[in-house]
Amino acid sequence: MLVRSYLLLLFCVICWGSNFIFGALLVKDFSPLFLSALRLFFILLFLMLYALRKKKWKKIQKRDWLLMILLGLIGTCINQWSFYSALETAHPTTSALILALAPLTTSLLASMFLKERLTKGFLFGSIVAFVGVFFVITNGEKLHITIGLVWIFLTMLTFSISIIMIKKLSEKYHSISITLYSNFIGFGGLLPITLLADSSKQMSREVMPWILLIVTAIIMHGICTLIWNQQIQAVGASKASMFLNLEPFVAMIVGLMILKNNITGSQLIGGALIIIGVFLSTSLKWKKVIEEPNYTKETQNY
Repeated sequence: MLVRSYLLLLFCVICWGSNFIFGALLVKDFSPLFLSALRLFFILLFLMLYALRKKKWKKIQKRDWLLMILLGLIGTCINQWSFYSALETAHPTTSALILALAPLTTSLLASMFLKERLTKGFLFGSIVAFVGVFFVITNGEKLHITIGLVWIFLTMLTFSISIIMIKKLSEKYHSISITLYSNFIGFGGLLPITLLADSSKQMSREVMPWILLIVTAIIMHGICTLIWNQQIQAVGASKASMFLNLEPFVAMIVGLMILKNNITGSQLIGGALIIIGVFLSTSLKWKKVIEEPNYTKETQNY
């Protein structure tokens, strides 16, 4: 049974790591804005059917609507838009490695807003991880900040903020309800902007990009999310979290196979330092961690 659970978790991580590459392909045929709105639309359709079938759709209380709206706008609307905007110019592997910093950012935010205690272990791991980021973004050359890197850091920040919000909301609501409402609000935020934009310049007229868009939306952000949240109940959050460290390296390998992207020494060194730093900072031996936000994939739509 455990072997089956591990294989399912590995399948999810392979899909999520590959999504950086598929996203880089899709932004060649769709504008980031239009692509974000479309993916949310198809994700919503899938999750609505699932929630109605499983009767997991719970009404939100009035006092929680403000937090839910903020989650939808920050954790879904801005997060989606910034992710695909980043992939227009940023290297997919670089994007995956920078997003691996999310647990560190989440812990830092938790110390500020949830009064979580930070330790010397967290600080040491953070230094190691950020040295890794330096290797990744410089790639052995002079430091040069591009608009793509700015977008991907915004993606990482909005995802970390959304994790804090999810922690608060999950005390009252099932993850399916949170995901449904936040995606619906995020889609509602993107829709008017998308409709006002020049649609003739932002959508593909070929069939294959549309198939790739729909399939990846449903599998990676619908089916995989459900599988992941189910399997962490079987193996435990701590063990499941170890699989997430493989995402950047999946992006490297799939990028090499599909986009023919070369894997540089700086990326390998930086990637290893980031993963080691994140592991040290969020290890139970160093500090008490927020398990659910770090390990669930309730709103990670990229």
